[in-house]
Amino acid sequence: MNNEAQGEIVVGLDIGTTKVSAVVGEVGEDGITILGVGTVPCRGLRKGIVSNIDWTVRSIRDAIESAQTMAGVEIRTVYAGVAGSHIRSQTSDGVAAIAGGEVTRADVERALEGARAIPVDADRQILHVLPREFIVDAQDGIRDPVGMSGVRLGAKVNLVTAATSCVQNVVRCCERAGLAVADVVHEPLASAEAVLSDDEKEIGVAAVTMCTRASRRTPLMPTGSRMPSWSSTMYS
Repeated sequence: MNNEAQGEIVVGLDIGTTKVSAVVGEVGEDGITILGVGTVPCRGLRKGIVSNIDWTVRSIRDAIESAQTMAGVEIRTVYAGVAGSHIRSQTSDGVAAIAGGEVTRADVERALEGARAIPVDADRQILHVLPREFIVDAQDGIRDPVGMSGVRLGAKVNLVTAATSCVQNVVRCCERAGLAVADVVHEPLASAEAVLSDDEKEIGVAAVTMCTRASRRTPLMPTGSRMPSWSSTMYS
């Protein structure tokens, strides 16, 4: 959600074990202004995983209707959140040759794609590629290598993966509710991005989401940190 144009309307959809929440925001110069929120109970999930399609679809429709009534806009596309015990994190490395002797954004993307191109189980998919640090030749601990001189760019990342069937069920519920899914986001990461300041991310903190039946934790380490970022979901 980093490429939205100013004035664009964006909608986040949190499909939780006990409730479904929809939030409507307008992109501005200083961030996103909240226009409307809708929250309704949900009985269609168990431990963060869809267990009843019809009940989940009904809750999504009710939450969206409430949010768009408050915001005064029609909602057709959402960013859907996923969570649950099926979410996993693993480290990976990628390497790319630096074209022209100076690191460009394209070089960074190729290094990240190299880190992403690792075998994963057939029933899983990669949700996020989170850079931990970049390495230009022998210099490590770099957070943003664009503009630096060198011949070889390395990237150390954390990959967040999810069970494909769980993601597909969330997308299917949204589509049956009449919504298009722009992207699927790991919910604890979205929460941390929304509430943590740049200084807190730099220092390294843990964002904890307390729910009725679950506690989701997402420590965020500085980009240049050698410590692995990870997330977990605990259910009772």
